[in-house]
Amino acid sequence: MRPGYDARIARAEHLKTVYPFAAEVLSYYGHICIAQQKLSQELEKSLQRGPLVSGFADLRGQIDVAALVSKAEKTLRGLVLHSPAPLAAFFTEFLAGSAASRAAALENYAQHGGTDEATPDPRERLVGTILVQPYAELLAGRLAAAPAAATGNLCPLCSARSVIGVLRIEGDGGKRFLLCSFCGTEWEFRRILCAYCGESREQLLPVYVAEKFAHIRVEACDTCRRCLRTVDLTKDGRAIPVVDDLAAIPLALWAEEYGYQRIQDNLLGT
Repeated sequence: MRPGYDARIARAEHLKTVYPFAAEVLSYYGHICIAQQKLSQELEKSLQRGPLVSGFADLRGQIDVAALVSKAEKTLRGLVLHSPAPLAAFFTEFLAGSAASRAAALENYAQHGGTDEATPDPRERLVGTILVQPYAELLAGRLAAAPAAATGNLCPLCSARSVIGVLRIEGDGGKRFLLCSFCGTEWEFRRILCAYCGESREQLLPVYVAEKFAHIRVEACDTCRRCLRTVDLTKDGRAIPVVDDLAAIPLALWAEEYGYQRIQDNLLGT
């Protein structure tokens, strides 16, 4: 069950008092959540009028880019006043383009967001995430996942890479899941295994934990030099992985210092 936008906003507000150095990032994320929540509510009404798709289906193929283009103006205009100047300028430039150019950009994200073929421009990815992710999350909630044995290290619904790992309580320990960077789906994944290249030799899979973030660790791989942040809900059951990850800015500095690249950046690249 995905945490709703109200829960994400409340968690961001709480973490601002715990991690003052991340307050600006978390405040901006709160504004993005408000914009996405409004968009999600409008999209949900449209989806309720459409046919219910059952079973395992192609999530990306069901995204109606035309519907998103029509709602882009309202969603992004509401964010311009709260955005850093460079982003505000990019949003304005994006909206000043033709409907065809906006549709092409969103179609590109709908097909490649969260994959190794995604656009390298973080501003384009942010626009795509803001507008497409609420739609993808709604669709994911209506579709059944592929059989567990077929999931591997890619999302079973959209084949995107993972953005975060999640440890959930099971018995006396924790079970590992991966969280999709595109549609927010969680799926089970082996504990000692690189989520990018599949390396399984424990000596090549170092783990880093910072004192400030006892419930978040960096799981790295010395074979592919990729890393994944994992939120340990066995240590903090109140954590919301997508929000807590945004606040863990010092962990990005550690990864950069040691030459590890995230499998997928989070929403704001922190």
